[in-house]
Amino acid sequence: MSVRLTDIIGVLDDAYPPALAESWDSVGLVCGDPDQRIDGVTVAVDATTAVLDEMDGAASQLLLAHHPLLLRGVDTVAASTPKGALIHRLIRSGGALFTAHTNADSASPGVSDALAEALGLTVTSVLAPQFADYDKWVVFVPTESADALRRAMFDAGAGHIGAYSDCSWHVTGTGQFRPLEGSDPTIGAHGVVEQVVEDRVEMVAPSRLRCELFAAINAAHPYEVPAIDVLPMAPAPAGTGLGRVGVLPAPEPLRDFVARVGAALPETVWGTRAAGDPDALIQTVAVCGGAGDSMLSTVVRSGVDAYVTADLRHHPADEHVRASSVALVDVAHWASEFPWCAQAARVLDNEFGAKLPIRISPVRTDPWTLGCPEKEEQE
Repeated sequence: MSVRLTDIIGVLDDAYPPALAESWDSVGLVCGDPDQRIDGVTVAVDATTAVLDEMDGAASQLLLAHHPLLLRGVDTVAASTPKGALIHRLIRSGGALFTAHTNADSASPGVSDALAEALGLTVTSVLAPQFADYDKWVVFVPTESADALRRAMFDAGAGHIGAYSDCSWHVTGTGQFRPLEGSDPTIGAHGVVEQVVEDRVEMVAPSRLRCELFAAINAAHPYEVPAIDVLPMAPAPAGTGLGRVGVLPAPEPLRDFVARVGAALPETVWGTRAAGDPDALIQTVAVCGGAGDSMLSTVVRSGVDAYVTADLRHHPADEHVRASSVALVDVAHWASEFPWCAQAARVLDNEFGAKLPIRISPVRTDPWTLGCPEKEEQE
């Protein structure tokens, strides 16, 4: 039994829409042939050599990873570089790599939902809801120039809907204008009303591409001043955004809640640490898988009792505890996102069942591997 990679991508894009990814992120298919057959999938937080070593004996052709392998500016994937070597290895073995990162963070359910579930929380709301970040573009262009305009807009990043590209709509009508003194009309003469057969071309694009699209349209359009409408689209689906707010079945002291967190997540050198009154009662909790200190001010406004996240830095944490009674619980980055692996595996298992074996890599990709035992108290 096997499944085409393109069909797996379709399911993952439905669960973790690429449109939800942050503008700086890199998500989707990193390497692999969409038409190839996949006999098994391995899910991991990171794509590492150790994960591929472990996959070799598991008959998995696809690695579904949370963290992008190629995120920062990349100008080589030479086999002599660590990440290039991994890409070459996948390609030589007929393997594929797919990444769901900040789109999985903001999806519903997503990374923070999986973290909340692991901690025994019932999710009640999104900590930082995601709103519309897509526009619909409407451009009026002479019919004979419509194809060139569409191609320029597609090349600038417009026209992507789910797993489809080059998406647009058009209708033909009549445009009218009168060139005035000082203009340089492509068609018509100063002072004379001109009517031209034009296409109304429509397509969608991420709002972050507005500058690129204005430049592309002006470069491809024959008119001196193109007629362009940019219409912000409706809000993103309910429940999407970063972080979650949830409640415990009953209040418990912070010291017990910290123990709950430590027991629920994989053991790491980083461990579980907290800032706050050990006796303070905790019931309403905000969580954010991955590095979450950028949302500390949002957490304070949310009115929760505690905040669970990863990679809390000294100064932001210090400023927080000086000004807020919300307890902080800090865990290892990898541990906070590991519960997502089971969630992503369920997404694929629910769709493909026995046709596609899904497994979670047992390899711990947390980069921290060694800790110093606590010093014994001096007698």
